[in-house]
Amino acid sequence: MTHFAVVAPALPSHFRALQALGVELVSRGHRVTFVHQQDAAAWLDSPLIHFHAVGLTSHPAGSLAQTLRYAANPGGLTGLRRLIADMARTTDMLCRELPAALSALQVDALICDQMEAAGGMVAEALDLPYVSVACALPVNREPGVPLPVMPMAYGEDERSRQMYQGSTRVYDWIMRRHRRVIAEHAAALGLSPRDGLHQCLSPLAQISQTVPGFEFPRVALPAHFHHVGPLRADIGAEPPLPYAVTAGKPMVFASLGTLLGQRYGVFRRIARACRRLDVQLLLAHCNGLDAAQARVLEREGATWVTDFAPQRAALARADAVVSHGGLNTVMDALVARTPVLALPIAFDQAGVAARVCHAGVGLRASARFCSSAAMSTLLQRLLNDTGFAGNLARLGAEVEAAGGTPVAADIVEAVMRTGRPVLAEGRR
Repeated sequence: MTHFAVVAPALPSHFRALQALGVELVSRGHRVTFVHQQDAAAWLDSPLIHFHAVGLTSHPAGSLAQTLRYAANPGGLTGLRRLIADMARTTDMLCRELPAALSALQVDALICDQMEAAGGMVAEALDLPYVSVACALPVNREPGVPLPVMPMAYGEDERSRQMYQGSTRVYDWIMRRHRRVIAEHAAALGLSPRDGLHQCLSPLAQISQTVPGFEFPRVALPAHFHHVGPLRADIGAEPPLPYAVTAGKPMVFASLGTLLGQRYGVFRRIARACRRLDVQLLLAHCNGLDAAQARVLEREGATWVTDFAPQRAALARADAVVSHGGLNTVMDALVARTPVLALPIAFDQAGVAARVCHAGVGLRASARFCSSAAMSTLLQRLLNDTGFAGNLARLGAEVEAAGGTPVAADIVEAVMRTGRPVLAEGRR
């Protein structure tokens, strides 16, 4: 039995994916403990998973709400700086408090989200094996590939390459406060110099929720990088769709994710676009709206408005999905063979939207500026253009064949069994 600690950003989508992996490992006889600030325990709902709180002084109970407000509404450059400063404070706290916590918990190995540098750095400093997991788009850098947070389309011409290089320099400048924290703790922990997330990844195994066919072309990923597809709990555990959907009439599912569901104006434009097309619309706002707003959306064109809907069941029935471009939603849409209209808002959603278009499985538009009329035109294309079906079938099959949570657990166990890098080629 191995005791794994999980270190990840305190974001619901990341905790859900890693909890699925954790539950699978527990079913195989291991122990799994998430380590983070106290409020993050709210994102775990399995009694099989343990939680250990750190940062009780610097990140007291109730402080995560402000972080999530920054994340959901970064605004302009000032708001983005606030969010990055908060990320830096969290990484600083984890780097300071993880060593003692891991020792007290008698942890044997770590599972580290790529988006939190502290896990990998502390594991390396303590000489503990660790596996990196990309719950969002992978942060692995490669010449000729834009960073995952960038909205650029893929191109192999010189102008595109220069654009990618320039945008990387801008990103590194904006992230300088966070990079400084990484550099300072790398020195304090006795590690080689580093200052970026991409320099804090496991030398033993790296796992991604994507598949190669969805990504931009890659030639420089490490040999121990594994595309396994979505990390999900048992599919049979999700309830069926509780709505009487009219047969023969198109249905659209709309969701902006757990953190962004308060965008009432965007939902109104989606509802009006669906009313123009006379299609059924299931709209899930994830507790972002109140009852009065929900009633207005029903008058504007939504057939059903709810806080949460069983996403995979909704996507399986829907003829199109309108999404913020969250990676989890898009991967689930591929499995369901449902075309995507991506309206990216924050994080890596612009990069996901660019890949949706590159892979030919959907379209993208501006969440801020796309009118209901323009949105209805895009949705009509998704509903009527048969050209998306072939790409969805190909990528959906690739995701299904990738293996998901069980394969990810196999890789983690292989790391512990061998103590050596687990190569993707060897696994195939």
